[in-house]
Amino acid sequence: MPEMRVQEDGRARARRGIAWAAALALLAALVPAWAGGDDAQAGAADVRWQPLDRFLDDAVADAGYVGVVATVWQDGRPPHTHVAGTRDLAGRAPMRADAIFRVYSMTKPVVSVAVLMLCDDGRIGLDDDIARHLPEFAGLRVLDADGTRRAPARALTVRHLLTHTSGLAIGDGPALRLREAADLHGAPDLAGYVRRLAALPLQHDPGTTFAYDGAATEVLSRLVEVASGQSLDAFLRTRLFAPLGMPDTGFAVPAAARGRVVDITTMGDDGRLRLADGPSATTPGAPLNPYTSGAGGLYSTAADYLRLCRMLLGGGALDGRRYLREETVAAMLRNQLGHLAQPHTQFSPAEGFGLGLAVQLDPAARGRLGAPGQVGWSGAASTHFVIDPAQHAIAILLAQHLPREVEGDLPRLATPFYNLVQQGLAHD
Repeated sequence: MPEMRVQEDGRARARRGIAWAAALALLAALVPAWAGGDDAQAGAADVRWQPLDRFLDDAVADAGYVGVVATVWQDGRPPHTHVAGTRDLAGRAPMRADAIFRVYSMTKPVVSVAVLMLCDDGRIGLDDDIARHLPEFAGLRVLDADGTRRAPARALTVRHLLTHTSGLAIGDGPALRLREAADLHGAPDLAGYVRRLAALPLQHDPGTTFAYDGAATEVLSRLVEVASGQSLDAFLRTRLFAPLGMPDTGFAVPAAARGRVVDITTMGDDGRLRLADGPSATTPGAPLNPYTSGAGGLYSTAADYLRLCRMLLGGGALDGRRYLREETVAAMLRNQLGHLAQPHTQFSPAEGFGLGLAVQLDPAARGRLGAPGQVGWSGAASTHFVIDPAQHAIAILLAQHLPREVEGDLPRLATPFYNLVQQGLAHD
C-alpha cells in the first residue's frame, strides 16, 4: 500500500488562495454583462453557471475532493469551464483546465467509436460472428447451472459486445470462478487477454441479458487491432485523437506532461484521504494496465474529451471532417436493448444502452432533470460526461477519486452535477 499522504493544512491554504482567484475571475466575468456591448452574452453565460461553480467549489472544500475540472458546452454559446481545488493531495499545485485525468471506463465509448469507424469502412459488420475475426472464439460454449456445456443458441456478435449482451460471466457461479482463475488482467497484451477469455465458457446465451462487463470491450479492442492491422494505441492516435485534436489523450502520459496528471485518491479505513493503489497512482502518467486496456486505460483532459463528444453530437462530423456516418451515430445513441425481456441496464429500468453509451429513457425516474435521450457514461475514479441532443449540449466533470463503500467516503457528484447543468441550460 502506498505511503499515506494527508496534508490538510497545505490543502486548506491552497484552497483559500484559489477561492480568492475564483472570486476575482467571477467579478471580471461579470463586468462585460454590466457594461453591455458585444461581450454581454459571455457575462450572462457565466451568471447562469454560478450555482454549478459553487457546487464544484464546495465539493473540494475542507477535506473533500482534491480538485475538479468541469466543462459545459452548448451549440451557439461560449463554453463554460470551471476549475477548483488542486492537482495533488498535498495541496501545492492548483488545479488547471488542462489537467490530465485517468478516465477509466470513459475509455469504452472511445473504443466503441473505433469499432464503428471500422464498420463504416466495411472491414467488420455489427452482426458478424466475432469468431470470423477472432478465431479463438470458434469453440465458444455456454456453461449452464447444472454444469452442462453446450453450444450457444446464437453466435456472439460485435453488436452483442458493444451492447454488453455478450453472455460473458460476471455473476456468481461456476463460469465466473473459471474466469477469475484465468487471470485475464495478467495478460501482457490484448492478444493474450483474448486467448485466455475465449477458452472460458459463457454464462448466458449472447443477446439475452444486459450485463456490463469490461471484458467485452477488451475483445472489441483486440478486434480493432485485427481488423485495422494496427495496435489499438496506433489506430486511436492516427484515426481519432490526432485528427480530432486530442493531444493529451493516450494510454500513457509523456514525461514532459506528467506534472499535469491529477493525484488519484481513495478513502482510507481511518476516514482520511490517501493515494490509491496501483502504478498510475505512485507514478502518475504510467500505463494503468500491462496491456492497452480499451475498457479503462486512457488518460485525457476535459478539452480533449469535449472534442470527441462534439463529434458525436455533430452526427459524426466536426470542423468539416467526417469520422462516422450520421446513421451510425444515430444507432450508437439509440437504445439497443428493446428486444430483451428486461430492456434496460442492470443499473436502472429507466436506463437503456446504445452502441457503447448509456441512454436515459426516463431521467425523472432516476432523479435527473432534462429530456429522455441523454447519453453518456462514467469512469471508476469520479469522471462523468453527458451528451444532451435535446439541448444540443455537452457536460463533462472530471475528478480523481476511487469511491469505496465505507463510512465517511466523499459524496457522489454525478446526479447533482447533471441537474445543475440542466438548470443552467434552462436559464435565459
